[in-house]
Amino acid sequence: MARSINRHFQFVGTSKDVRSGQLWYPAADVYQTPDGWIVKVELAGVSAEDVELEIQGNVLHIQGCRKDRSCAAGVSYQQMEITYSNFEKTLKFPATIDGAHVEHQFENGLLIITLRKGK
Repeated sequence: MARSINRHFQFVGTSKDVRSGQLWYPAADVYQTPDGWIVKVELAGVSAEDVELEIQGNVLHIQGCRKDRSCAAGVSYQQMEITYSNFEKTLKFPATIDGAHVEHQFENGLLIITLRKGK
């Protein structure tokens, strides 16, 4: 099933070579439901207030910033593998999602977006 759904989606920005301070592209899963879509985006450590969603036609654009809020001034790092910077994810759906009822929540490091078809 995933293979057939993925044929309909264009995932823009899937870089695996990311260094701190550069734009990064979170992983996303997309599910079609009888009344719309569910999108899960891997955003561990990102605050809800640092995320923006935009819908235009059949495109969902997600952007924001992951900030390191746990380290105080004067701390020097020994190893840094987590990317703290701006991110974006653009998903093109097979049909328009304009007018969809949008709900979103953070759950265990995932941003879960529900798009219900307009009536």
